[in-house]
Amino acid sequence: MLKKRIIVCLDVKDGRTTKGVKFLNNVDIGDPVEMASEYYRQGVDELVFYDIIASARGRGPILDLISKVASQVFIPFCVGGGIGSVEDIRSTILAGAEKVSLNSQAVKNPSIITEGARIFGNQCIVLGMDAARDEEMPSGYRVYINGGRVKTDLDALAWAKKAVELGAGEIVLNSMDADGTKNGYEINLTRMIAENVSVPVIASGGGGTPEHLADVLTNGKADAALIATMVHSGQYTVGGIKEELQKKDIPVRTAL
Repeated sequence: MLKKRIIVCLDVKDGRTTKGVKFLNNVDIGDPVEMASEYYRQGVDELVFYDIIASARGRGPILDLISKVASQVFIPFCVGGGIGSVEDIRSTILAGAEKVSLNSQAVKNPSIITEGARIFGNQCIVLGMDAARDEEMPSGYRVYINGGRVKTDLDALAWAKKAVELGAGEIVLNSMDADGTKNGYEINLTRMIAENVSVPVIASGGGGTPEHLADVLTNGKADAALIATMVHSGQYTVGGIKEELQKKDIPVRTAL
């Protein structure tokens, strides 16, 4: 059985790690380089670094900071935020990332998924999707861009399928309704996407307890769970979460 992955997300704004609730009221919580090093020490499977204001400000990725983070971790490292061209993908990978997450820029220019996958391989191209409940949409969920600030006409399920057709090798699915609430993942949304695409789906938004991760990894059919607040707060460690998941017979990677 494939092991489930635990992924820590660092939302970065102006060079500092930040955290908010439902994309609002972000507060500074630390240095991303130091935090990356600590989560690597704790045994996290992968790290995701999101520059949450790059697209809104119309600029590219912060390569020097990405390089500093990459120097601290020897696990898959995914970077998102402001990556709008093949050259941005190339420079981000050269700075030390194994994967790039395309969110707003993929909606604005879907061909970047295809070009990125053709040049660097599907495994390097991750679709980042911010979705919120909307009864007007066929699936019940609408896609938002620019850090959740701008709503699109895209249905979440339709866009997930389209992105995979275009070449995305993985999807990070963030529920805007659950984001930062620590009340649990959006199980219905996660399961719907996971059951309808052929690539791994990473659940994001709402993780507050190990039980929440267990729920989305089993009932939500997610291949991985992304966490932030629950470890940033110091309430849990990555190792402690993995121990709890093992007790529930959920296969996870453990330290050698």
